[in-house]
Amino acid sequence: MSPLDADIFRATARGGWGQLIKLMIKSRTFRPIATLRAYQALRRRSWGRPLAPIAAIAHRLACHGAAIDLPLRTAIGHGFAIAHGWGIVVNQHARIGRNVTLFHGATIGQGDRIARDGSRETFYPVIEDDVWIGPHAVVVGAVTVGAGSRILAGAVVTADVPPASIVAGNPGTIVKQDCVPDVTNRVILTAPSP
Repeated sequence: MSPLDADIFRATARGGWGQLIKLMIKSRTFRPIATLRAYQALRRRSWGRPLAPIAAIAHRLACHGAAIDLPLRTAIGHGFAIAHGWGIVVNQHARIGRNVTLFHGATIGQGDRIARDGSRETFYPVIEDDVWIGPHAVVVGAVTVGAGSRILAGAVVTADVPPASIVAGNPGTIVKQDCVPDVTNRVILTAPSP
């Protein structure tokens, strides 16, 4: 199953070109996912590289229409879903696993550490598989959010989150462990995530 097929399944619980066309017409939050997948697929093929700039323009327009920032080079696993969309910001160096869901206002961004001598180190989050990131949650820096975790609305995560945990608050605090992942229309794949 291709990444785009998995994304379509997450959005509709079905697959196929018909569902893709419906989503492209009706879903402003799906269009950026589809154009990102198209761009990345074209860049991987020598014959597609000349067409990649067209996909990049389509992606910019789709992101503008959804009011999100989703860079073209971001590594995102199969079955990515965006709920509502408005205000999502994702750093291009973040890594996002499979079956991840982002809600409006979520930020997945860089974190900087400044040493006494003024030098700067920059770090980026890793979001593992089956993670749910709620509205206005912030995940920044050298953070790994473990598989199956949920980051609740408004949480600010600056430290690692163990798998199957629920995080709430600012600063983010683990309020529950051994939780059940919240993944609608989960895509089951055997290949490793990016």
